[in-house]
Amino acid sequence: MLFGCVAVTRDQAAQPTLPDMSVAAVPADAQKRADIRLQLAAGYYERGQFAVALEETRLALEAKPDFADAYSVQALIYMETGAAGQAESSFRQALRLVPDNPDFLNNYGWFLCNNDRAGESIAYFESALKNKSYKSPSKALVNAGVCSLRLQNRPAAERYFSQAFQYEPGNLVVNVNLANLYFDSRDFERARFHIAPVVKGDMASADVLWLAIRVERKLGNQQAQSELAAQLRRRYPASPEYAAYQRGVFDE
Repeated sequence: MLFGCVAVTRDQAAQPTLPDMSVAAVPADAQKRADIRLQLAAGYYERGQFAVALEETRLALEAKPDFADAYSVQALIYMETGAAGQAESSFRQALRLVPDNPDFLNNYGWFLCNNDRAGESIAYFESALKNKSYKSPSKALVNAGVCSLRLQNRPAAERYFSQAFQYEPGNLVVNVNLANLYFDSRDFERARFHIAPVVKGDMASADVLWLAIRVERKLGNQQAQSELAAQLRRRYPASPEYAAYQRGVFDE
């Protein structure tokens, strides 16, 4: 349930319409050529065609060598393919050109967090959040919360997730993390408040249902506990969570 949020996402269900890149269609203006190449790069990135996407970022930078957005997308591609050194170089180039871009800062922070440098990442999320023009602060807040947990800083994680909840009260990741934090601190009513909307749909995973079961058990609601257990048995009969329920091991 923990994940990072980036400015360019790969959604296989939404295939972008790619522009005509025949010679006759390419504008003479360098910025326009670079923009089209970057649009292509983003489209191929979303489709998971990383080699082609990377080539398009190279062509975008060939047309406009100081194109910070192209370096940023290039960094995301390198990050996706596990080329950490190249990803860091491209992130740094993007930030050198536009140091206060909140998306660049957030993405670089997430890169650091996922490369065993969570301690360095928080400052980049904080810098992104200071930018008043940032259109999606919940992304940086969620990432900061996740990375705070990796640093075993639970008070900071709770603070970041609580702030993210103010922006996106329906965010499932935020609610699950807050429910876990409140459960661990024995604030079971607040844990229920955040886990309840997550288990209402069909997207709840086995570990989320298991958390909800344990919350209701702590609150003494046997009916809700039984209903959630039936859902766990029906949907995830072979899961470790259902095995724990059958053994009556609620506090492992």
